[in-house]
Amino acid sequence: MTVAVACSRPPEEPVRAPMAIAYPATRSVDHQDPYFGERVADPYRWMEELAAPELAAWVRAQNAVAEPALAAIPARARILRRLTALWQHERFGVPVAEGGRYFITRNDGLQAQDVLYVFDAWGAAPRVLIDPNGFSTDGTVALGGFVPSPDGARVAYSVQDGGSDWRTWRVRDVDSGRDLADELAYTKFTGVSWSRDGAGFYYSRYPVGPGPDYRGDDQQPVAIWYHRVGKPQSDDRRVLDLGHPTRTPYGTVSEDGAYLVVSVFDGYDRSALQVMRLDRLSPKPEPLADRWDALYSYLGNQGPIFFVHTTEGAPNGRVVAIDLRDPAPARWREVVPETKDALESASYVGGRIVAQYLRDARARVVVHGGDGALQREVELPGLGSVSGFAGHADRDETFFAFQGFTQPPTILRYDVATGSSEVFRRAAVAAELDRFVTEQVFATSKDGTRVPLFIVHRRDLARDGRNPTLLYGYGGFAVSETPAFSVARAVWLEMGGVLAIANLRGGGEYGEAWHQAGTKLRKQNVFDDFIAAAEHLVAAGYTSADRLAIQGGSNGGLLVGAVLNQRPELFGAALPAVGVMDMLRYQTASANARQWSSDFGTAEVEAEYRALRAYSPYHNLRAGTCYPPTLITTGERDDRVVPWHSFKYAAALQAAQQGASTCDSPVLIRVETRAGHGAGKPTWMRIEEIADQWAFLAWALRMDPARMFAAT
Repeated sequence: MTVAVACSRPPEEPVRAPMAIAYPATRSVDHQDPYFGERVADPYRWMEELAAPELAAWVRAQNAVAEPALAAIPARARILRRLTALWQHERFGVPVAEGGRYFITRNDGLQAQDVLYVFDAWGAAPRVLIDPNGFSTDGTVALGGFVPSPDGARVAYSVQDGGSDWRTWRVRDVDSGRDLADELAYTKFTGVSWSRDGAGFYYSRYPVGPGPDYRGDDQQPVAIWYHRVGKPQSDDRRVLDLGHPTRTPYGTVSEDGAYLVVSVFDGYDRSALQVMRLDRLSPKPEPLADRWDALYSYLGNQGPIFFVHTTEGAPNGRVVAIDLRDPAPARWREVVPETKDALESASYVGGRIVAQYLRDARARVVVHGGDGALQREVELPGLGSVSGFAGHADRDETFFAFQGFTQPPTILRYDVATGSSEVFRRAAVAAELDRFVTEQVFATSKDGTRVPLFIVHRRDLARDGRNPTLLYGYGGFAVSETPAFSVARAVWLEMGGVLAIANLRGGGEYGEAWHQAGTKLRKQNVFDDFIAAAEHLVAAGYTSADRLAIQGGSNGGLLVGAVLNQRPELFGAALPAVGVMDMLRYQTASANARQWSSDFGTAEVEAEYRALRAYSPYHNLRAGTCYPPTLITTGERDDRVVPWHSFKYAAALQAAQQGASTCDSPVLIRVETRAGHGAGKPTWMRIEEIADQWAFLAWALRMDPARMFAAT
């Protein structure tokens, strides 16, 4: 089908040039699945065979349509140049201190991947320890993570190839800068935890999978293993296999070296803690908090007294002390009580509890003594987000990063004993960010719930309903959307756009109750919140429906697909990325995907099936409906949200549009063949993808190229 896109507007408004799209032919099949007395069609089931030559040809054909169409948009070249210029600034991660050394990632600006540096002492000159830019010619092989040994003599690090979540772990000697012979496969979603003598580390891995590609069988849960440095992985010792079909254990060695603390996960709303004594390692761990009634996170310990961040009896979170010798809940001692603000995370540093709170999605940090006594609030340089505050129980030093929508990240060194801080590094971005302001407003959702909304825009914005606006949301897995700096968003603002970030139910902004209000049978609340945010932006004069775009990735891609189906007339364009689009079959992809059932439910339970069937993006497209211009993006190597979600949704959306004879909205899918869910994506690839997205919005929302970047 060829779609000729044009638009009649008042003379003072730009007119978007026609975009001729000839969609590739897509085969459909007569496949149906039975669900509780109903039969549901799945015409693109064949796309789940990701290795099929037919699917590879379909991906090539879709890219052959999308790529030239996006490249031909006049604004794209200017957007690409500006993205490249602003990305050219030095960036740092939060330092990790071990054995008197400091380890930090750095990017000089346009390097494909961040480089790991080491300072041999505080104030010493940094030296390169691991440069992943030499791992591949195209920059798509990344440093996935790193963990220094307690004495700082070695670093275990993981390598990520082409965006896959699978990792290969290696060990590098810090003095010589050379790798040892160690190489560990069959892992994803795991860190490592060194034994205190530095002789080896604990890690979680999947059973060995079929085939020669060193991937594990991720249809099964992980087990904890111990690797001794210098030995082959085949000699690793299996430490703990729970023998449970869905529960996954991960081990952390306590700083005193006496315990292996086992965190067990089964979904995103319940967890457990168990303890294994390393001086007399036995096959059965001891329970610490294993009633599966709340979330539990180990912070640190003083001998047998363990500090734990939990939602047990406290949806907003609290910190308790549990004595391993008598761990009954009735014996727990409350250290940091629940407050009206959500306790997003906590750490145990210098014998103190550093508590990171959210107040209306803004960061607030408080330091408590080990006895719970309030000592001070950490001064933050504005409205924004914090990350970091890791450290050691016997050292007062910690590091954290602060950033806001218009404040690039600043890394600070902080002393928990004195409250003093010093700037370690500050990003310098070549943009006049003080031209923009951030405000927070509240929309009213369908059931009367107040939904926070951050809005970032030019200081001189006129609320005349004509501003191109991008509304972003996520709304799931207790993930909080807090103020954070992004070069991509800075460029959007310079283009003349308004940026809006919605804090939806399903997130963690107001604690576990807020999260649960957007899960399973209540998932529609998330979509209602997002729709309310969109309606508020229109009603308040920030924009109009035809100039309002929506964006989200992963669970946020599901969000975009669902609201696009429910209210297509409310939006002028859509950018769903790596979305979970087939809600009836998502859990079939891997054991990790099945873990999402704590938020989604599954189609195997009738009540949950009916809720999923009502909003599943793939299953609720209506033939003959004119949906807004949509650019779907995914990675061919995404093994977290497998790309067949986006493939099936794109095929179904294109087919639905073809039945609308008067529709002039294109549906494009852009598939990155050397990328996955997002992590590890090289800088050049990220810039190209954002240039495509912003150019698509510039065209769809009729942004005037002559007015873009007028003040830059």
